[in-house]
Amino acid sequence: MSPKQSPEQSKEAASLDLLAGLRVVELGLGLAGAVCGQSFVEAGAKVTRLSADAEDGNVWLAVNDGKQRTGNPAAFDRFLSAADLVIVDRTPSGASVTQGLIDKIRSDNSDVLIVSITPFGLTGPDAEFTGGDLVSFHASGMGRLLIGQVEDPEAEPPVRAAGDQSAFVAGTTAACAAMLALAGERPYGGELIDVSTQEALACMAVRELAAPAYGEPSQQRRRDGDGNGSTVSIIPASDGFVAISPREDRQWQAWLGVMGDPDWGTEERFGTKADRARNWSELHPLITEWSASHPKQWIYETAQDAHVPSFPLATPSDLLESPQLLHRGFFTEFEHPTAGPLRRPGVPYTVRRSSNTRSTAASARPPGIIPPTGGLSGIRVLDLSWVIAGPTCTRYLAALGADVIKVETSGRADPGRASALHAILGKSKRAITLNLKQPEALEIAHRLVAECDVVVENFATGVLDRLGLGYESLNEIRPDIVLLSASGLGRTGPDAGRVAYGTLIQCYTGFASLNGYPNTSPRVGWAWADPLCGLKMAFAIGATLRQRARTGQGAHIDFSMVESLLSTMPGPLIDHQSGQTSSKQIGNDDPEISPHGVYPCDGDDEWVAISTASPGEWEALCTIMPELIARRSDTLEARTWDAAQIDRVITAWTSTRSAREATLTLQSAGVSAAPSPDSTELFWDAHLQERGFYANSTDMDGSTRGLPGLPWQWAAGERPVQTPAPELGADTDAVLSDILSMTDVEIAELRHTGALT
Repeated sequence: MSPKQSPEQSKEAASLDLLAGLRVVELGLGLAGAVCGQSFVEAGAKVTRLSADAEDGNVWLAVNDGKQRTGNPAAFDRFLSAADLVIVDRTPSGASVTQGLIDKIRSDNSDVLIVSITPFGLTGPDAEFTGGDLVSFHASGMGRLLIGQVEDPEAEPPVRAAGDQSAFVAGTTAACAAMLALAGERPYGGELIDVSTQEALACMAVRELAAPAYGEPSQQRRRDGDGNGSTVSIIPASDGFVAISPREDRQWQAWLGVMGDPDWGTEERFGTKADRARNWSELHPLITEWSASHPKQWIYETAQDAHVPSFPLATPSDLLESPQLLHRGFFTEFEHPTAGPLRRPGVPYTVRRSSNTRSTAASARPPGIIPPTGGLSGIRVLDLSWVIAGPTCTRYLAALGADVIKVETSGRADPGRASALHAILGKSKRAITLNLKQPEALEIAHRLVAECDVVVENFATGVLDRLGLGYESLNEIRPDIVLLSASGLGRTGPDAGRVAYGTLIQCYTGFASLNGYPNTSPRVGWAWADPLCGLKMAFAIGATLRQRARTGQGAHIDFSMVESLLSTMPGPLIDHQSGQTSSKQIGNDDPEISPHGVYPCDGDDEWVAISTASPGEWEALCTIMPELIARRSDTLEARTWDAAQIDRVITAWTSTRSAREATLTLQSAGVSAAPSPDSTELFWDAHLQERGFYANSTDMDGSTRGLPGLPWQWAAGERPVQTPAPELGADTDAVLSDILSMTDVEIAELRHTGALT
């Protein structure tokens, strides 16, 4: 136990047993599978890792903590035959190797649920392509989005996220899919979930993926505006950096107050958000001149006290000593083989169980065997969340058959409606309008809670309590209700009330500081935290529903977005404690693989990712490029030392070929490679099209568009039939009539009073 945590906090963090009795087996070599298994460990499942191979490094230590381990092949059959879930990850191998393992497992245990993780999925033209972290990341299109727009795309090629994020995203996706398949009381045996790392990563940017379906161009990498500064900006402090996000006019005025109301703050050129974006090159130096003379913690606290969203760019030391994280008992102690007791990221949510119980009758669900695609049929969700993280979570619940009722008002419509976000995240949901400031609307909300199983919300801390919709109130209405409250830092602790956005969380956790090329300033880039948190939120709900089915207990899930992102970043935290120097901003390089990078192809801003992780891949690369043939026996050390010359040879070869042509040549020879496409290229990608990743969907205007689907597939090819995202309040009357048995006259009266707006 860390001396920084109280015994009570440590006990609470270690007592999560939502999945007690669930038997999970990991079979494979990949880090993604281990990440998937760790999610189940944290929720209380018994996880056994079957692997004879030693896994080195601090990240592996973190994701294997708490698992049973055996490398005895004679014991494999025994564990597999008794498993409820088997995780298969043979990364970087292609589909055929994985499929052979799956067939063997099924022959021994036909009732087991299997989740498979491969670079490109089990089907499709590119199923046999190999690919590790670099190749999968770039194949998803995220390489062009991660750090946002740049001044010179040629000088800053598309770049992968640092810290094995491909594995963490794919593993989190697999855990979410498997958990939702296991949620509730229903048969699930013999099913196979197919997770493609490429698709899992692509779903981190569904809004951009949807752009071609609406005739919109892909986002260009060359900076053509303020670099996101009008919404979130990283500015220097006297002891590091701090991120600020005064995106609303009232927040901007408050920020000017924090800076002492400088004279330039009243100038017309900075009057509106659009003005500030247009004149950002002039505004930014004025802000940084002030910020550079103040400490980052002081700026953060002063800004937050003025209700300006802000966070410091924390170092590993800052995070490990954070009063907020220590209060919540976030860190878990483990034994490091050389450094002794250290702390790693723990569970990104806490669960407070109801003292009341209610029998959750399985009769509420349709009788008979329910396929996993409709496995949450009979579960009703009241969705009080908005923007990205919460709607992403409820999207997955709706896709598996839950009746999701999204609550908005005409004065507080989900901002996602202004873009393609709603068309994707709003699928298969019902939309109602309730003005929760009206007592009549609150009464309706209470009545709906009585008919729901789950409530999801991301209001500011204390808002639900003031509305009479806090957990204690909901628990009185429905004893077995599952309430998930999502917030930036969690609902408890000294910083619980701080205002946070997903992009600010990327700054606070250090994520923004790790990505990009050496000697460049931290950049916010894409909204990475929000979709990741949506996956983890859905997992937490699925695990809690399974526990409820066993005990009849509801629960309050207190979900922290900061902790969620940190749970995918164990490396820097453990490196710091063990005296190792964490890599910072190494671009596409890898200290253990060379060549390992992105190379220019024929065309404007066209690139191919190439990785030679094994001696065999290096030899194959040398065979393809005659200038390297004499170097086939070069060691990793030799290749790393002469990387610049080798890169020049590779560049000369790739520059005369399209990204797809280069990929096919390299993959055919056994070298991991993939293009780094934009959203338009991904939209027309033959592999994704054949896999049905882009599913035809009827829009609210009646038009049919190919929109990105779920980040996993059911191997049997069965896909849920999803309804179009509804217009604002489109289902108000139907919901009140069907669920609450209200008459047309009663509904009309509520609309007259302003309760339904």
